[in-house]
Amino acid sequence: MGPPEPRRRFEALYLTHYPAVAAYVTRRTTSPDDAADVISETFTTAWRRIDDIPSGDEARWWLYGTARRILANHHRAESRREALGLRLRAELAIWAESRPDQAPDVAREAFTQLSEPDRELLSLVGWEGLGIAEIAKVVGASRGAVRLRLHRARKRLAAALAQADLDLTRYGPRAVALAKESQ
Repeated sequence: MGPPEPRRRFEALYLTHYPAVAAYVTRRTTSPDDAADVISETFTTAWRRIDDIPSGDEARWWLYGTARRILANHHRAESRREALGLRLRAELAIWAESRPDQAPDVAREAFTQLSEPDRELLSLVGWEGLGIAEIAKVVGASRGAVRLRLHRARKRLAAALAQADLDLTRYGPRAVALAKESQ
């Protein structure tokens, strides 16, 4: 017992028209990877719609039309990706220029000396703006555990900053209080 009729029809269609479709697509793309993607999608569509494909030379024309639409979609998607990339680069450049003064090297050094879990908790609060409940979900711990770990991480950071003889008033009264508490 041989393969079912749709499979035989598709195999014959593929063997007969692959060279023409590949040439059509290759002339309209700039990279072999793009060409392979479009050809693959063209024949995937042909497989899904095998009953809609006319016979004879009209099958080749149908495949060209399908490839043409897939190429158009591919080019639109590529244009959107490029535009998004340009927009993101521009936004990142503006963001980098508008950032407030970077923390002094001493503060950055104190932060990097903390353990990775402490840095993560402090980053989630300071940089990501998350609260205790959100952090608990992110790190998979209870709110009470996060509250305690965050308090301890803040104390360790304040102590490291105090050891560096950094003026903690710049970081607010809470930093000063935590530094005193850690001594």
